Amino acid sequence: MAESHASSPAELKAQLEVERRGTSFLLYRDAGGAQRILELDAGGTVTIGRRADNAVPLAWDAEVSRVHAQLERVGRDWVLIDDGLSRNGTFVNGERTAGRRRLRDGDRICCGETVLRFRAPLEQESRSTAAVAVGSGQQLLLTETQRKLLVALCRPLQDSPYATPATNRDIAEELYLSVDAVKAHLRVLFERLGIDGLPQNQKRARLAAVALVDGLVRQHDF
Repeated sequence: MAESHASSPAELKAQLEVERRGTSFLLYRDAGGAQRILELDAGGTVTIGRRADNAVPLAWDAEVSRVHAQLERVGRDWVLIDDGLSRNGTFVNGERTAGRRRLRDGDRICCGETVLRFRAPLEQESRSTAAVAVGSGQQLLLTETQRKLLVALCRPLQDSPYATPATNRDIAEELYLSVDAVKAHLRVLFERLGIDGLPQNQKRARLAAVALVDGLVRQHDF
């Protein structure tokens, strides 16, 4: 069961918007590879299965049962339930679930060949001071060079939200800086926005998404 491919800046932007609302959600990809986000309401039961009337319909996955598993809100938590509903089982972080299992932020749920990621933003134990400040509407002070660098990074996304952010060389040429200077400014921004701990290949897309979601870069900047 392969992990989903890396998210585009537009997909990360959609994820961030839900995270900032503090709503628990399921994240997965449909048959065409498009990102799907299902926000989980405070009450009720969420069903996962191959039938079209499930809250998470996985009609394309032949390994998924008609009604495969359920999610249920218990107090402040969400619980995954598979009481023998599925023929091939439901797995959380590689372990088969028998009966009920409390879900944690970031849990990887496998139904058949489909991977769903459970997200509970309010459970995140640590978020950087800079990231919280930006998300709460307070102004993040940037130098003029940092602001211009963010605009240059996001520029390719104005025509296509699924494009990739500008390369270091593209940014350097636009701002008349050296590539090393661009890298140094990016490292500072990664740290200030609390994303320096991400894998290297995810940082740039996340930075672009944060800049767009938090209004650090706006349409009139392009």
